[in-house]
Amino acid sequence: MKIVILLLLLVTCRYSFAQEADSTMYKWTPSLVTGLNISQIAFSNWTKGGDNAFTWTLTGDFTLEYKTTQWKFNNQLKAAYGRTKLGGDTYKTNDNEFYLESVLSYMGGWVVDPYFSNTVRTSITKGYDYELDPAVEIVDLFDPGYITQSIGFTYDKSEYVKTRLGLAFQEVIANKYTQYTDDPGTSDIESFKFETGVESVTDAEFSVAENMLLKSKLRLFTRFESIDVIDIRWDNTITAKVNDWLNVNFTFLMIYEEAQSKQAQIKEALQLGFVYTIL
Repeated sequence: MKIVILLLLLVTCRYSFAQEADSTMYKWTPSLVTGLNISQIAFSNWTKGGDNAFTWTLTGDFTLEYKTTQWKFNNQLKAAYGRTKLGGDTYKTNDNEFYLESVLSYMGGWVVDPYFSNTVRTSITKGYDYELDPAVEIVDLFDPGYITQSIGFTYDKSEYVKTRLGLAFQEVIANKYTQYTDDPGTSDIESFKFETGVESVTDAEFSVAENMLLKSKLRLFTRFESIDVIDIRWDNTITAKVNDWLNVNFTFLMIYEEAQSKQAQIKEALQLGFVYTIL
């Protein structure tokens, strides 16, 4: 009888361990969510003033993960492109961004894990300064483009917050807009700039309410030659889910990079979004 009970316990334990096995191990796990955000107002015989306006933004968020017992490889690609039309004016670009991040980390059983990351940031296409008349082109694809490699330690044991800190190497590439790459101390006009410093990246994700999700990403970068000057990129999105395909989105993006502007750049938007999960 004791032997039978022991065999039953062994079978039960084996079944329990099989049930708890991580199904994402040793295979690529993709995820792709696309969205179309729309904001519109129209007038007809309206005596209180105003002008027709229509805005649309197409977004994509693709992640690809691979995990073993000791290694984790996370990739994220975010892209957004949008246009705005006010009254009888032509369409103007209001969103124009490409962001690719890859992080390889080694899980050695420590509190923090060593990692290597590579990040690419650029505009998708031409962008303009519409405050000037006529509008003047100010950016294009990889003009400028920012590529950053970082090596250090990451903490991702929390369900809500992941953060990493490391030694960083940043390359800035330009073609026409060499004000982002040129060294004023030389007579030549440089179209490439190499910088070393320290980078910190923190991701947070919280459920604000049952149908409301907050995502926040804070990136800090400082150069060794000017340690008191810090580049800041703080990207926030609050998504209120109406149903499986309809969301209300509030986005807030704050950027401070002295090479681009002496003042903080701020972009915020409140839009109705149609969302489709492909993977």
